[in-house]
Amino acid sequence: MKIRPETLSDCPAITEVNNLAFGQPNKGKLVENLRKNPKFIPELSLVAEIDWKIAGHILFFPVVIKLENSEEKEIMSLAPVAVLPEFQRQGIEGELIREGLKACQRLGYDSVIFLGHPEYYPKFGFKPANKWRITDPFGVPNEAFMALELKVEALEGAGGVVEYPGEFLEV
Repeated sequence: MKIRPETLSDCPAITEVNNLAFGQPNKGKLVENLRKNPKFIPELSLVAEIDWKIAGHILFFPVVIKLENSEEKEIMSLAPVAVLPEFQRQGIEGELIREGLKACQRLGYDSVIFLGHPEYYPKFGFKPANKWRITDPFGVPNEAFMALELKVEALEGAGGVVEYPGEFLEV
């Protein structure tokens, strides 16, 4: 398996991976829409390639926390991460997450926010975001909205509401 940044020719396969993994077309559309946003970072849209086939995809996208003091803090959002059904439960998602977090660190990002299964993601270091008084705009359960510090104390004083770009709300 090879994990690498996406290329232009990967785009249709990435859409398909996301649609099939989630069983709905909106996840693939989300990635397509985010790719058009000027804040899109190609080095943080990674694919897992097996025998020249795109088997998985992960995207990290910058969002902001509207801090309680009216300032903003940029944070990376992990969303989505997807693996084709026939390749699931083979460790591909975990490798995508680990490599994506390393890429975020290399590019200087200090923290990541994520909405996901509270039983799975803590093994990568994610903790409920309310630990730092960070909340989501969607009203999801606290244990499903998680954050990870890539740098020690990166989220200290970061209490506030995460603001997602419109693309997240369109799907």
